[in-house]
Amino acid sequence: MEVEKTILYSKAEPLDFPVSSTDHSGHVVYLATKGYAKLAADHLLNKEMIGHLENVVAGVIRQFSFLFNKTLFEEPYEKLLKNEKTLLLCARIYETLIQIALNTIGLEKDIIGFTDDEAVATYTKIFEALKGLENLERKCFNGEAPIAQAVIRLFLSDMKKVMSGFYRPPGSMVAYTAKEIEKNIDWNNIMVSFLVSAKNCIQNNIYYRLGKLGICKFGNDYAMGLRWLRHLGFVQVSTNPVLAAAAYEDDPSLWDGYRGEDLCPDFKTAIKNCEELLKNPNLYGDELAAKGTEVSIWPNLAVFRPIAIASNMRHGMVSLQLNPTIADDYEKSLKDALKIYADAEEFLKKYDYYLLWGYSANFERGRPNIVFKVAGSSPTAIKLTKKLESLGIGTNNTVTFTVSQEVELILAKIEGRAEAIKKGIPLTTVYETNMGGRLDDHLREVQAEELLRKALEKLEDKEEALKKLAEALGAWDQVKQISLNEKIGVICSRRFLRPLNKEPFVDFLAKCNVPYNSKVKVAEYLARLEKNIGYCGILVTKRVYEIFFSPENKFKWLSYIRSKYGLTRK
Repeated sequence: MEVEKTILYSKAEPLDFPVSSTDHSGHVVYLATKGYAKLAADHLLNKEMIGHLENVVAGVIRQFSFLFNKTLFEEPYEKLLKNEKTLLLCARIYETLIQIALNTIGLEKDIIGFTDDEAVATYTKIFEALKGLENLERKCFNGEAPIAQAVIRLFLSDMKKVMSGFYRPPGSMVAYTAKEIEKNIDWNNIMVSFLVSAKNCIQNNIYYRLGKLGICKFGNDYAMGLRWLRHLGFVQVSTNPVLAAAAYEDDPSLWDGYRGEDLCPDFKTAIKNCEELLKNPNLYGDELAAKGTEVSIWPNLAVFRPIAIASNMRHGMVSLQLNPTIADDYEKSLKDALKIYADAEEFLKKYDYYLLWGYSANFERGRPNIVFKVAGSSPTAIKLTKKLESLGIGTNNTVTFTVSQEVELILAKIEGRAEAIKKGIPLTTVYETNMGGRLDDHLREVQAEELLRKALEKLEDKEEALKKLAEALGAWDQVKQISLNEKIGVICSRRFLRPLNKEPFVDFLAKCNVPYNSKVKVAEYLARLEKNIGYCGILVTKRVYEIFFSPENKFKWLSYIRSKYGLTRK
C-alpha cells in the first residue's frame, strides 16, 4: 500500500523548454522518466512513425532496461522501496511500456496507419520486456513485485472510477472491464497476465470489432475513461457542464490536478488569479462553471489529440456545449466560444510541442480538436453555426428534433464552410445531433397526457384516482404536494411512464374505457403506440440523411455548392 501511495501522490516533474532530446526513442524515455507516461506513449502515434515503430520502441526498451537494472543495483535491496526516486522511475518505466503496448493493441493504430504486422511485432517486444523487468524486480525483492503490482492496481483503480460517483444504470463499461481484467491477473506473473487479459478485453469487445470492420464509428457522452474507449475505436466525445460536474464526483482529484500527467492545470490553479470570481462566486456561477468545464476537457483533448492530428481533424474531436442559458444571444455565445477556443489553443500549443517533437513542422501546432455544441433552440443557432464554421471552427448542432430544423442548420454549416474553404482555412469534421430520444420522450408524454385526461373526465373523484395511479407507478412522493394539472404532467413523464404500456397505466385506462374497455385491447394499443413512437426520431434522422446524402441527392448538392460558392470539386 505504501508503494501505491507513493506513486499515487507523486508529482510529474516540470518539462524543459526547449527539450534536449536527440531522437524519438530518447524523447519517449525523457517524457516517461519525468512522469508523463501517456504523453510519452502517444508521441509514437504519428504517421511519420509508420515503418519505424518497431525499431524506435526497441530503442526505448534498451534504454528502459538499462535504467531499470542500473537503478535496482545501485543500492541494497532493503533500501530500494524507501527511495522515492528509485520507486517512481521503475513505476514510470512499467506504465509507459504498458501504455505503448495498449496503443499497439487498440484501434488507434489503424487510424495512424500501422500495419498489423508492425503492431504485433512491437507488442511482442514490449511483452517480453515487461516480463523481464518484472522477473528482475522479483529477484530483488525475494520473489515479490511490489512496484509492478502497485502500477497495475492503480491502473485498474483509475478505470473503476468511471461513474463511481455519478452512477447511471447499467453502469460504466470501462469500470466493468477493469473488474474483468482483474479476474484474470496472475499476481505471480503480473505484467504478462495483465497484457493478455487487456488484449482480450479490447479485441473481443463489440465496439472494437465493429470499428475494425469499418461498420460503425462511435462517440462517447462522458468525461472519464476516454483513453480506454480510444483503444476500442471511439473517435469522438461529447461533453457539457453537467458531465464535467459528474467527472468531479467520479474523481475528486480534479480539484487538485491530474498529477501533471497531461500538462493540464487543476481547477484551483485555473482560478487562482480570478480574484473577482472568488470574491463573489454566487454572481459568477456561469464563469466558474466554464472554468471547471475547461479543466475537465483539457485531458479529453489530450487523449484524442494523436488521432485528431493523424486524421487531419476528421476524428478525435471533442464536442463542447456552449452555455445553454445564453443560447439565444449571438454576441455572448460567440464571445464564449472564441474565449474557450483561444484557451484551448494556448494549452495545445504547449502540449503539441512535446507530443510532436521531432516531427514535420508542416502540421499546424495548437489547433484545437474542438467542435462547439450549438443549441438549435432559436434562430441564433443558424447565425452562430455559420460564423463559427467560417472560421474553421466546427459545430455540433444539438437540441434539434425536426427535419426542418436540421436542414436549416446543415445549410448554415455549408455556407460557413464554403466561406472558410475560399479563404484556404482547413475544415474539421462536424456533427448534426438528432435528439431522437428526447423527441420520442416528448411524443410519449403528449400521448400519455391526452389518454390520462380523457380517462379522468369519466371519473368523479379525480384526485383519489390519480393518487392510486401515482402510487402504483412509484410517483406519489413527487406529486402529492402539487396541483392536479401538475400531477398529470409528472406522472406522464419519462421517469414514471416509460414505456407507455406499464401495467398500472393499462389497468387505469381499461377501467375508464379509454380507448377500449378491454384490458387486452388497451395493452395492445399502448404497445403498438410505444413501438411507433420509438421510430419517430429514427425517421427524422433517416429523412435528413436522404435529403443530403442519398445517391440521387448527394451529387446535386455538390454541384449546387460548387456553383453557388465558386468552389472546385476538390
